[in-house]
Amino acid sequence: MRALGIGLWSLAGCCFALVNASCSKPAPTKADKVRIAYFPNITHAAALHAAATGGFQTAVGDTLKVEERVFTAGPAEIEALFAGEVDFGYIGPGPAINGYIKSNGQALEIIDVAASGGASLIATKGREIKSLAELAGKRVAVPQTGGTQDISLRHALKAIGLAGKDKGGSVDIVQYAPADVLDLIRRGELDAAWLPEPWVSRIIKDAGATLVTDERTLWPNGKFATAVVIVRKDFAKANPDIVGKLLKAHRASVYAINADKKAAGSVISKQIAKLSQGKTLAPDILDASFSRTDITYEALDESILTFADWANELGYLKKGRDGIGGLIQHGKQ
Repeated sequence: MRALGIGLWSLAGCCFALVNASCSKPAPTKADKVRIAYFPNITHAAALHAAATGGFQTAVGDTLKVEERVFTAGPAEIEALFAGEVDFGYIGPGPAINGYIKSNGQALEIIDVAASGGASLIATKGREIKSLAELAGKRVAVPQTGGTQDISLRHALKAIGLAGKDKGGSVDIVQYAPADVLDLIRRGELDAAWLPEPWVSRIIKDAGATLVTDERTLWPNGKFATAVVIVRKDFAKANPDIVGKLLKAHRASVYAINADKKAAGSVISKQIAKLSQGKTLAPDILDASFSRTDITYEALDESILTFADWANELGYLKKGRDGIGGLIQHGKQ
């Protein structure tokens, strides 16, 4: 997947220095800027709000420059973090876990939660898909292979005896950016998609798609971490004060969103439009998106550990929860 508005950078050579002993890793240094990564999704609402209102910049002060790095899927963000292009970011638990294990625990830490819920399976109008079981033989999109929605979809299929074609099953699982999914569903070139908000609500409204499964119904108490806050370990080691200030800005935005969703939603919608060079989200799409998403920093550690187990069972990782003992540092800053 591509990063939006920041160009391309080289991922060759020592971009994977954390896992390649032949690459030398420079000593941590005090920062003169901080690169913050997030997606233009409602599940990343706290980041969108803090960026749009200047919350991050105010928190760190005028002497430190805040730069934004905007992505559409987690694995690409992890590659950028490995390359030293991201210091602090918002991401799904799946890619965060993958990045931690691939770097032998040296690349990153999860320091907070950003959202619970806000992901669903939708079906193209007229396909008459009303359950997961009816995905057999169908073409289903996710934002990126190995991402959080991909892991959720594949686990849900496995639980009912189905699998992707790449694993010998009948479900054709393909990866597309959510904006492309909207166009493909409009043209009838996909049967279904497992996506985050606001894309679920937008595609339901703009393309007549139907809601098949709200992922909250598949989790105990309807709660699971959809987005977490991560920090690059080297950056945190050299700049603990900056990380603490950014974390406070994150939590301040979570509070502001929950205190007044209408006002915050307007800010978030304008930020999404700015980043994607599109229109602001209609009020009914915002309302629907927030109705399926909890913007929270509640510790949801068990769901993160569960994602690790699922990724292991699906063959994405060699280890499950036993391999991520030091990843979650939620509440320890």
